[in-house]
Amino acid sequence: MKVLSRKLVELVEHNAGTLTKRWLADVKKHPGTKTYHTYDEKKLYQRAFTVYSQFDKWMSNETTKKDIENIYTALGKQRQQEGFALSEVIQALIITRRHIWLLVRSAGLLDTALDLHQAIDLINRSVLFFDRAIYFTALGFETKN
Repeated sequence: MKVLSRKLVELVEHNAGTLTKRWLADVKKHPGTKTYHTYDEKKLYQRAFTVYSQFDKWMSNETTKKDIENIYTALGKQRQQEGFALSEVIQALIITRRHIWLLVRSAGLLDTALDLHQAIDLINRSVLFFDRAIYFTALGFETKN
């Protein structure tokens, strides 16, 4: 991983608590995540914190598409059993991804064209991760037990 990419990943992990609090505030009020408004805050916090605090793992070349499939298919099944609507779960994942980009953008690390190029590389990798997470969550959600 390139130096700036490493810095950005570390930035996300270092700010996992702040990102999680921002995410929690958003899902608790967003009109597209109504079940989250009343769901146990400690559980929600832990779920989001796990994603942010392990960002390096998710962006690593060692995390395969199959790893994402296994984790997020199970997550989709679990959320369906917990009574969430699929659209809410997808919206929550989109909010998770958005907070990462907002943090990167506000960090002031994108001073040169090279910095911007490396940040775009990281954002592209995170978008691919979240696209896969959303797809496999939906697949798991739709799977009949």
